[in-house]
Amino acid sequence: MNRLQAVIASGSGRYRDPWHPFARTSALLSGLLAAGGFTVTIEDDLDQAMTRLDGVSLLVVNAGDPWRSGPPGPVPAEALAGFRHAVQRGIGILAMHTAPATMRGYPEWAPTIGAIWLPGISGHPPAAEITVTIDDPRFSDSGLASGGSVEVFDERYCHLQQLGPSEVVGTHTVDGTTHPAVWLRRVGRSRVAVDLLGHDERSYESETHRALILGLARWVVDRATEAP
Repeated sequence: MNRLQAVIASGSGRYRDPWHPFARTSALLSGLLAAGGFTVTIEDDLDQAMTRLDGVSLLVVNAGDPWRSGPPGPVPAEALAGFRHAVQRGIGILAMHTAPATMRGYPEWAPTIGAIWLPGISGHPPAAEITVTIDDPRFSDSGLASGGSVEVFDERYCHLQQLGPSEVVGTHTVDGTTHPAVWLRRVGRSRVAVDLLGHDERSYESETHRALILGLARWVVDRATEAP
């Protein structure tokens, strides 16, 4: 059986920040996906990666906020067109951790993943040992995460601007309020999974989080492997 092609668009250049070790977490993602049956390429130039998605089944975005120091220059037209075409044809998308704050120059990005990080409103407590409850029998029964929860050292994002309907499959609690941590979407022919975990290497030490990531990756490519 042919291995599915995956591209990890990793934060560097204007998509890096001082808080997230994207090169190291992208390497961990690559190893996990490779062990799960994917052929993986890490692209350090996110905009260039969007022009190289032909034949790719899975796009993983692990990158930071390009507007953290003010609006940058425009995104290349070929990158915008490449991402748009990939979604139209049905690529699977796995959006990790900082995804709601990245790719701000792509008009389709936020509506595709279903959330935006709002500076001054969105936030998170300090990273700590946390529990993310996986509350969807379709995934708990299929072993998406052992025991129906993910135990992990990570951040808990909260107060994101949600866009459109999503299937929330994982939640965490901040100050007594429950917030979505993992959700699924269908956008045209594409399947999309958003995992707000993954701050640094400690997140990937969690066996249950690794199981979650691989389960999400397999779910999004189910649609990508269907015949037109």
